[in-house]
Formats: sequence, structure tokens, C-alpha cells
Amino acid sequence: MELDEKISEAVEHGSESRLNSVVAIVVALTATFMAVAAVKDGNIGQTMERAQAKSVDTWAYYQAKSTKQSLAEATLTQLSVLQLTNATTPESRAALTQLMAQYTEQAKRYEREKDEIKTEAEGYENSYEELNLHDDQFDLSDAALSVSIALCGVTALTRKRWLLVVALGFIAFGVFFGVAGFLSWQVHPDALMAWLS
Repeated sequence: MELDEKISEAVEHGSESRLNSVVAIVVALTATFMAVAAVKDGNIGQTMERAQAKSVDTWAYYQAKSTKQSLAEATLTQLSVLQLTNATTPESRAALTQLMAQYTEQAKRYEREKDEIKTEAEGYENSYEELNLHDDQFDLSDAALSVSIALCGVTALTRKRWLLVVALGFIAFGVFFGVAGFLSWQVHPDALMAWLS
């Protein structure tokens, strides 16, 4: 009887030891992947901040050009009225016509410049949105992998193998979105991100 108990205990202890070894390896690999993904996510976050700052600056520049254009158009209107009411000599009419031509050209130039600036600002906004997609992918990856590590800890404590299977499911989800972030895949679970936002 005593020999049977010792054999059963040794088999059970060996089984527990293998489970803990598997859990330890899974946790180490998961944590390593998380660390590398965190570096990439941090870099994406910094690039997003730069794109957002450039977008704000560019839109401010666009607004400044709009203000200058409005001032040129208002000045042109005033010169037109002045020409109609006060310009009695040919020299004054010629001077007003020349000024009106200058302000007309300025207004046209500001309009052209605004179009270029608008395109540039929209490019920064698009860049930000593209980066945000990958930032969300890394966020989902980090969340899933964190849950998996917690489940691995509970698995090691309770020795419930089914918890390891659940943890592996979270790892698969996390690794998928981490790889999607690294490879710039256009995969985005909109419903889940809307719920988490």
C-alpha cells in the first residue's frame, strides 16, 4: 500500500512539475513578445504625437493664410470703392488700379497656398489615423497577453490544465494583433475598440 501511494505521489508531482515548466516557458515567451511590442507601440505613440502636432501647426498656418486672404480681399473692396468715389485724376485712377491688381494677385496667391497647405495638413491627419490603427492593435495585443499571463499564474497555482488552454487562446489573440501591428495589416476590430473607448 505504501509503495502505491509513493508511486502515485511521484507521478502526480512529476505531472505538476511538467505543467509548471510549460507555464513558465509560456509566460517567458509571452512577456518577451510583450516587451518587443511595447517598444514598437511606444515608437508609434511618439510618431502619432509628431503627426498630430504637425497637423495642428499646418492647420494654424492655413488659418493664417485665410486671414491674409480675407484682408487682401477686404483691402481690394475698399480700393474699388475708393476708385469709384474719389479717383478723379488719371494718375490716382492708375495708382488705385495698380494697387487693386497687387491685392488681387495676393488674394489669388493665398488661395493657391491654402490649397497646398490643406493637402499637407490632411496628409498629417491621415498619417495619424493610420498610426492610430496600429496603436490600437498593440493595445489589444498588450491587453490579451496580460490576461494570458494572469491566467498562467492561476494555472500554476491551481494546476487546472483547462486554464492553460484558455490562456493559450488569449495568447493567440494577442500575438495575432501584435503581428498585425508589426506588419501593418489593416485588421481592426471596430466593435471591440468602440466598446473599449
